[in-house]
Amino acid sequence: PRRFGKSLVLSMLENYYDVAKADAFERLFGHLKIGQAPTPGHNQYFVMRWDFSMVASHGDTKAIERALHDHINACVRSFISRYHARLPQAIQLEPNNALVSFQSAVDAVGETPYKLYLLIDEYDNFANEVLTAQLGGQDRYATLVHGEGILKTVFKAVKALSSGQGLDKVFITGVSPVVMSDISSGYNVAKDISLRPRYHDLCGFHEHEVAEALEKIGKECGLPKDQTAEALAMMRTFYNGYRFGYGDDPLVYNPTLALYFFDNYQEECAYPRKILDTNLAMDRNRIEYIARMPHGNELIARILNPQDPPLIPELADRFGVQDMLTATKDQPFLASLMYYLGVLTIADRDAMGRLTLCIPNLVIRRLYVERIRDSLLPEYEDREISRSAAEHFYTSGDLSPLCDFIETRYFQVFDNRDYRWTNQLTIKTAFLVVLFSDTFYIMDSETAIDKGYADLSMIIRPDMRKYQLLDHLLEFKYISLKELGLSAEAIKEKTREELQALPRVEAELDAAKKQLSRYRATLEAVYGEKLR
Repeated sequence: PRRFGKSLVLSMLENYYDVAKADAFERLFGHLKIGQAPTPGHNQYFVMRWDFSMVASHGDTKAIERALHDHINACVRSFISRYHARLPQAIQLEPNNALVSFQSAVDAVGETPYKLYLLIDEYDNFANEVLTAQLGGQDRYATLVHGEGILKTVFKAVKALSSGQGLDKVFITGVSPVVMSDISSGYNVAKDISLRPRYHDLCGFHEHEVAEALEKIGKECGLPKDQTAEALAMMRTFYNGYRFGYGDDPLVYNPTLALYFFDNYQEECAYPRKILDTNLAMDRNRIEYIARMPHGNELIARILNPQDPPLIPELADRFGVQDMLTATKDQPFLASLMYYLGVLTIADRDAMGRLTLCIPNLVIRRLYVERIRDSLLPEYEDREISRSAAEHFYTSGDLSPLCDFIETRYFQVFDNRDYRWTNQLTIKTAFLVVLFSDTFYIMDSETAIDKGYADLSMIIRPDMRKYQLLDHLLEFKYISLKELGLSAEAIKEKTREELQALPRVEAELDAAKKQLSRYRATLEAVYGEKLR
């Protein structure tokens, strides 16, 4: 997904293969295994690098086509500047057709003993930006990738020049296979290595690497040893949880988030107050894009329920936009796309061998919560009332203002037909959305406790225990009108106290209290006197 270090991998390849970097090989790679036993291809290539994130995605398709030509021409000019002394013939720049310029560069390399290695970073960036745009996005996208669209034309040229013309290797990174699928007839020679087990941890950090960094910072700051374990547990909760591929490899951490935490921890010798790096905040737009698709909202609601996770036979690896737009809810297209975007990951396999997908960590869960909050509570007044009720609950444990708000304001935005699908998850989601705060709490929906599941636990962040906050454990029980044998009108006429006195309600509340007592004992055994 985004911000996982793919561009750094390309930089590594560039420095390893570049003929102009031969003098730096020992300094860059000598201390590594690849430097001690190098492959024959090291420093044997001219290297050109394209970065499609630099291609503007606004304007009509003609403007985007012009921007793409300008970018490739800029890369060719940079190539000329770097290698002109090594090339026996001049490269001709064609201002209005960058593919002619690129072919001239390949021809020039063909006159040397070396070959060309082309690196393409974020190949799908501007196309995805066009696709997710709300105004005319799908039409502009289709023009770019179908027929003789510019993106398809570019990859047809890359394929043609790879057929003994001097272009020997191409390495491409992107976020999802959607665009590659749509241009596949133009570039049908690529091998997708994303799901191969050996590349699972090509990007991202292992937990032992995170632990080593935290230990070093702890020593520099003079912090007690037990705080390193505490910091690791916190990072594991908020940042760990990604698995790339079908194997059972250990989960990896998002490196951008981990480095953000390290930077703040080292600078202040304290945890960052804001747990989400703003570089990742824009991923919420991806969730919004999924929500606009057919059955997208259904999938998002299901994802928030860990006891009923999305199950798919395998990840879709070549699927086009038309497939996604017409996908029915029993097809894995949307869930697969969410995996590639980094807002779902592979958790496990069920008894049938199907892939179980889940939200990777609490940082990503926050993005889901914010998306629901924005859609259901867009008004300033509602936000302020809900914030006040939540903060009152944080410090007092009094649910009354919160329940009043959820009854009178939150559920007022639901269409009548939405109530047909109301269940315990609907209620839990409402409380999660209103109460969610990763500034004060480690919040988990369906926390596993002693083979049972607490519906919502709110454990104070270690660095926030000095404030007047309380730990919370909530258990929800849902009783339908049919089970109560009452109509909606009859329910409205009763007070909350009268409802609580109904035999079925009393029984459910009693069961909830017994569950909470068991869960509380387990949490107290883990956290001890820290809980309050």
